[in-house]
Amino acid sequence: MSRILSCFFISIACILLVRCTSDSNPRRAEVLFLAGNDASIESGKYASWLAIELFKSGINLTYTADWNDLNEANIDRYDGIVLFSRVDSISSDQENTLDDFVKGGKGLIAIGVKPPISGDAIEGDAGNAAADSADRMTKGRGRIFHTPHGNDAATWKRLDFLRLVSNGTQWAIGDRVMGLVAQLKIPQVSIYEDTIADFTARHFVPKMQDPLSPEESQKLMQIPIGFELQLFASEPDIVNPMAMSWDEKGRLWIIEAMDYPNNFVELKGEANDRVKICEDTDGDGVADKFTVFADGLNIATSLTFANDGVIVSMAPHFIFLKDTDGDDVADQRDTLMTGWNKNDTHAGPSNLQYGFDNKIWGVTGYAGFNGLINGQRLAFGQGVYRFKPDGSDFEYLATTSNNTWGLGMTEDNNVFISTANNTHSAFYSMPEQLMLRRLKEDDRKLNVSAVQKIDGHYEVHAMTPNLRQVDVVGGFTSAAGHQLYTARDYPQHYWNKVAFVTEPTVRLIHNAVIEPDGAGFKEHDGWNLVASSDEWYGPVHAEVGPDGAVWILDWYNFIIQHNVFVPAQAPSDKVLPFVDQPHGPGNAFESDLRDKKYGRVYRLVYKDAKHKAGHKLSKDDSKGLLNALKSDNKFWRMHAQRLLVERKQDDVAGDLIRIASDQKVDEIGLNSPAVHALWTLRGLNLIEKRQDVFDAVVKAFNHPAAGVRKAAVQVLPLDSRSLDALLQSGLLKDSNLNTRLAVFVKLAEYPASDAVASALVEATNDSVNENDRWLSQALFSAIARHEDAFFKAAATASASNFTKRILESLANEQYVLGRRTRFPFSPDVSNKEIYIQTEVSRRDNQPYRGLIVGQGDKTAGYALFVKNNKLFFEIYQHGQTASVSSRGSVPNNFLAEAHLKADATIELSVNGVSQGTAKAMHLFAEPLKLNLRSGEDFDEAYAFTDYGGSSEFTGNVNNITVRLAKTNLPAVGTQENASLDDPANATPSARIELKAVKDIMQYDKKTFTVQAGKRITLVFENPDGMQHNLLIIQPGTLDIVGKAADDMLRSSEAFDKQYIPSIPEVLHHTPLVNPGESFTLEFTAPTEAGDYPYVCTFPGHWRGMNGIMHVVK
Repeated sequence: MSRILSCFFISIACILLVRCTSDSNPRRAEVLFLAGNDASIESGKYASWLAIELFKSGINLTYTADWNDLNEANIDRYDGIVLFSRVDSISSDQENTLDDFVKGGKGLIAIGVKPPISGDAIEGDAGNAAADSADRMTKGRGRIFHTPHGNDAATWKRLDFLRLVSNGTQWAIGDRVMGLVAQLKIPQVSIYEDTIADFTARHFVPKMQDPLSPEESQKLMQIPIGFELQLFASEPDIVNPMAMSWDEKGRLWIIEAMDYPNNFVELKGEANDRVKICEDTDGDGVADKFTVFADGLNIATSLTFANDGVIVSMAPHFIFLKDTDGDDVADQRDTLMTGWNKNDTHAGPSNLQYGFDNKIWGVTGYAGFNGLINGQRLAFGQGVYRFKPDGSDFEYLATTSNNTWGLGMTEDNNVFISTANNTHSAFYSMPEQLMLRRLKEDDRKLNVSAVQKIDGHYEVHAMTPNLRQVDVVGGFTSAAGHQLYTARDYPQHYWNKVAFVTEPTVRLIHNAVIEPDGAGFKEHDGWNLVASSDEWYGPVHAEVGPDGAVWILDWYNFIIQHNVFVPAQAPSDKVLPFVDQPHGPGNAFESDLRDKKYGRVYRLVYKDAKHKAGHKLSKDDSKGLLNALKSDNKFWRMHAQRLLVERKQDDVAGDLIRIASDQKVDEIGLNSPAVHALWTLRGLNLIEKRQDVFDAVVKAFNHPAAGVRKAAVQVLPLDSRSLDALLQSGLLKDSNLNTRLAVFVKLAEYPASDAVASALVEATNDSVNENDRWLSQALFSAIARHEDAFFKAAATASASNFTKRILESLANEQYVLGRRTRFPFSPDVSNKEIYIQTEVSRRDNQPYRGLIVGQGDKTAGYALFVKNNKLFFEIYQHGQTASVSSRGSVPNNFLAEAHLKADATIELSVNGVSQGTAKAMHLFAEPLKLNLRSGEDFDEAYAFTDYGGSSEFTGNVNNITVRLAKTNLPAVGTQENASLDDPANATPSARIELKAVKDIMQYDKKTFTVQAGKRITLVFENPDGMQHNLLIIQPGTLDIVGKAADDMLRSSEAFDKQYIPSIPEVLHHTPLVNPGESFTLEFTAPTEAGDYPYVCTFPGHWRGMNGIMHVVK
């Protein structure tokens, strides 16, 4: 017995020794900020401000509004707890837990709320202002600090209040903990002589911080409790790491972007970027072998593995690099495609990755693409795309809202995107081609885009006030990446749920928590994975690596931002310690401070993880590949899938069927190996060839994991056997709405079918489908694919209101284009009449010339254009042209109408008077290849005609309407009237043209003048790379409207409202106008003379992007 007791006491002593030892090392202090539930108080904003202040003193703040976090296991990890604002109730167990926490030697800091436990008062502190007070108490070995103030922004912006709370926090957590902080010797990097209290204001920048070693820099980083940040590689071994990936052996490959952003090989003859392999050969967690796989690259931005080599995005090219002799140096270099624009290097292609569908996915910013791929002419801007690994079958999938540098996929194949400005999380639900025809929605909340903004908050949570942001100040303005946690080493709340969005301008990596929202998703604020006050720290890529940890690329550069700073919006001397910012070739400002000497790679390791051995995969080891396909890390599963597909052998079919048939699910309801097995069978083309494989796919329709059911739908071939199985599966009513969404999207891919139409009619009677923003549009898209059959089926069924709305939407296929618009996708004109209408007016007394609107090309297409002051409407089919023109020169102002009729007659009218007819061969029998476009044609090789000069239209147009109509559909509801008033009878209007000036957030006119009470037509064009709107407001109300715009950013409905405040000061407004588009706003000028401001209220723009509309009598 004594021996047992001795062992027991020895064990306890060892535990205490370990605890004391682990808590006696120098470290940063940790406090938990528990926010109350008073919705009127912006606790998250104030917590961010407090975090900045405490961080300088070596105290990390972790935020939560979930009072379930007040439990012993959780709070034991912290040195103090901050209670903020009112909470309706706290349980007795939680009160006891808090009491024990303080008595045990920890600190409690209560701000704006009475502490739920009391202690022995030791002193009162009047602070630096008579209005402030604080109470200090002790309880057991702990301390309590309390101030009743802090529930309004004005208090938090006072320096004396911030100091009061900071000092009180340090006192409450105690001398021992603050002593450990002191021992850490945290670098003092503040560039200001005194503390800044107002973190929302811009401040003059007196100097720049010096760079720090990796060891010192880490002292200025906050990471989650229970994690450890480990340095894997740094300068001089690596420099300027831009992107990373790992090969099938688990080795890290990086791009060293030495030429970014302004060094062009075309101008200087230099190409200095490299692909480098970084290996840890001795297993100590630190890279010790570095091999340059390829050099001589220029503006390389991304890489991914395929076909025994790597694909690299390097505008204007995508290239394929391969080592053919085994020395880890590329000796084969092929160009897969050319045409990526590099006129703005931070807006080019990025984030290449191998997808579940065995294609390469990527995104691009607004620099976009303009060129040929496999002989096909393509032109598009910012968005998401995919292609086969050999460069073929390229598909531009969907448009994003602004500059884009983030892409990630969940374990169940949901695709997410981040854009740089104000949309750090978006969900890609379906190809945008399916959304060309829109379901009419009265409720804007039900409107949805193919890439839908889902982020649930505006603010970033920086640890420094020194934010060098041009726009979206305090929010996301250089968001990059959207990789999710897809391994199992981290705690469960990360699994397949938390996405990592890097934000280098504010020195952090954000936790974007993704949660289901009907068939789609929503994001909420998970604060930060890593945040730093080191002004050189620049995380540009964060992704789960082969070991299950998140790996982080630190660009480590004082200058991250690209764009020139705008005086009215972001004055240089309040952002940088210098003002000279000349533009470089890559559209980034030039500076010697763009460093080329530093770079770091970190691994964020969870200390309690069960570290497992990795794999070294080979196509020659099918058993090893199948084993890796069952890994709990998506990284290994995806490599295994790729290599099994590249082997092109069906000897693994039986094993894949067994994996796909496994009915088990994990703790979060997934069976990820089964998903990969199905996609591997798809990649091997075995579903069509083998009955046992097809049967396995059909069996997976009933799998308990929704992600497996979804994969089974998505891998189906587009044949009648598969369609019959899908219609009989019951999946159109799947309880998991994300799986149901996949079903509707799949049905939109099948050829027209009566059987599908009947099932879709039944689906329209389900209110769940009607009320879900994603399902309603996907269902409509599927119905549009089977349109003729749906009309027949609906005619014999009992039609719901939803069914009737769908029928009306089908009957009104109409597209509206601005003065210069290029649709990324073209409407299907097959077997449809075409109606075109627009009002045209002369511009600056110029002769009329150029393209008004057209679709297709001169081999198959149609165009309405002006040449030599005559209006033409032409149809191009099979090398033949049917043409009709105006009888003479067109007048200064006219209504143009063109019509391709069901009998192939074409007619042109000017101001309601027919100019003649001609005969085309027939209605178009197939979709037209090239984009629907207005205002400017493609280059000469693809232009409809020789315009006698530039194809850019020299006149003005009001919105151009293109309406398509099938001749065999019954009339349904009320047909939308697309006709325009005859200008001869219309009230004359004054025409104003405004443009956004590219890159500098300004309108091209600071003032314009209109007459009181006169009808105004204002055409707003947006050639910029981000969205803008235009509001006309009451005189003297710019600050009122601007404040309202700032306030609404914290509302989840801000984007749905187009960032337009619902206040009486706003008189007229455009919606958000996307890059490259225009909008015509018609209104009557105020009857009262005065100076009426116009302003853009996109986040962060209103202070600089404004002007004055002078109204005169």
